Amino acid sequence: MPKLIMMPPQNTQSQTWAEHIQNNLPSYTVILPKTDEEVNAHLPDADAVYGWVSPEQLPLAKNLRWLQSPAAGPAAGFYYPELIEHPVVVCNPRGIYNDHIAQHILMFVLALARGLPYYMEAQRECIWDNKARKSGYIDLAHATALIVGVGGIGHETARLCAEFGMKVVGVDARWEYDVPFVEMHEPAELDTLLPLADFVIVTTPHTPETEGMWHKDRFALMKKTAYFINIGRGKTTKLADLIEALEQGVIAGCGLDVFEVEPLPTESPLWKMPNVLLTPHIAVKDAENISERHFEVFFENARRFAEGEPLQNVVNKAMWY
Repeated sequence: MPKLIMMPPQNTQSQTWAEHIQNNLPSYTVILPKTDEEVNAHLPDADAVYGWVSPEQLPLAKNLRWLQSPAAGPAAGFYYPELIEHPVVVCNPRGIYNDHIAQHILMFVLALARGLPYYMEAQRECIWDNKARKSGYIDLAHATALIVGVGGIGHETARLCAEFGMKVVGVDARWEYDVPFVEMHEPAELDTLLPLADFVIVTTPHTPETEGMWHKDRFALMKKTAYFINIGRGKTTKLADLIEALEQGVIAGCGLDVFEVEPLPTESPLWKMPNVLLTPHIAVKDAENISERHFEVFFENARRFAEGEPLQNVVNKAMWY
């Protein structure tokens, strides 16, 4: 009988999920500890954990074989050296946000392609100005999207871009999807591809390899008419370098939902740049069915674990995703 600990803090959702697992997978013993002391008391004979096991707690987890991460891209520190070396299999809920985030990306693409930020500025000033746009119009049917990170979100984004007639070029270190509409490349080829793109769309997770990968040298490789869109993780982009590239006209503009520092400081020049679109890390906020999708992944893995089947969404712990 597998023993599953759902880590604190607990809420109504935790209780509902625990009851559903207990009722539908009766072989389980599901524990919902409220304190670290209770967690420590149950860890020695726990087979599985939903949540995070700290470096201090890991030595107690003698029987731990499955860890379900609540986040597809958890905060830095989740994958510490001892957890990476531990035999526990870690899984995450990647895939549940694909459609919502891809639609958010396309919002940026369409708005920037048509010069919408400039017309919004004119609207706020109550100015009828049919020449408000300060950047060239981009016809998507003749444009190239370079998607860096063609996982679930990048895959769906690529599909939508292709529907608009765009040429889609993808860069990924681990190709998991069938993408007949994407020209596939490896990360080592990134710098040679940047000069070809009208939109550089970043959906990569934050890992030791991706931290700060978007810097002044890479922005300098982009077209002056190109736009940079980041909806993956903020720490992949050096904001000071991006701001400099925007101020100096190295690139045409950007759309950002994630930031190196969150909340974005009020003194950041990004707030007032006319060629910039900002949303406060809300691409999936209030999206319908996310909680249900999240639990479906968790429940399916609980079923597979109990029956000895291969788990889904297994993480390469050394790569953090």
